[in-house]
This record gives sequence, C-alpha cells and structure tokens, in this order.
Amino acid sequence: MPCENSRLPNQTITQRKEEIVKAVDKLAAALAAGKVKPVIGVKGGIAFPGWVEGQTGRVGDGCAYRRLMSSGSALAKMAIERAETLAGRRVDRQAVAQGLHYHEDSGWHDHKG
Repeated sequence: MPCENSRLPNQTITQRKEEIVKAVDKLAAALAAGKVKPVIGVKGGIAFPGWVEGQTGRVGDGCAYRRLMSSGSALAKMAIERAETLAGRRVDRQAVAQGLHYHEDSGWHDHKG
C-alpha cells in the first residue's frame, strides 16, 4: 500500500504496517460508534472528517478506505454504505486510487496539475 511508504526515519516496514493497522482499527471503531461519519465527494472520493490528526498515523483517507474494504469490520463497511446512500453515489475506487482526497480547509484535490 502507498501509505506503507510514509515511514519515519529508522522505522521498519513491519513497524509501519503495525502503525497502519492500529490507526485503521481505531477508525473502524469510530465509524462503528458513529463518532466519525464518512463523506462521499461528487467525483466519488471518500473522506473521514472527524478522524483527527494524531489518530491517523499518517494514513490517508484513501489508504484507510482500501484497508477497511479489504479487511475492516462489517460495522465500518456499513457506515461507508450509509454514506454512499446519503450521497446518492458510490465511492469511485479509481478516483481513490488516483489520489482524490479531501482537505477540510480547501476541499477535494487530486494534486494533478
């Protein structure tokens, strides 16, 4: 996963993977508890507003989404499905793979061009 490449100095890939798992597990718990509500953008990107800096472990929304969908809890997946229903559109996996993401201060970006 691309987020595995975001390592701290002297951090091993194994340590980074553990950090990612812990961060996404916390996100899954917050989704299941309703503390974090996913948002689906017009172009199909996904964001997790309320997933606070410090809890993210430097894991982006797209990376967290991919991990949740591949091995996350059923309750977290249900929260994402509810967000898709409310938005009237599904998460576009291609948009997520291309880096479409959300910044609370400036909206949706893909950093292309």
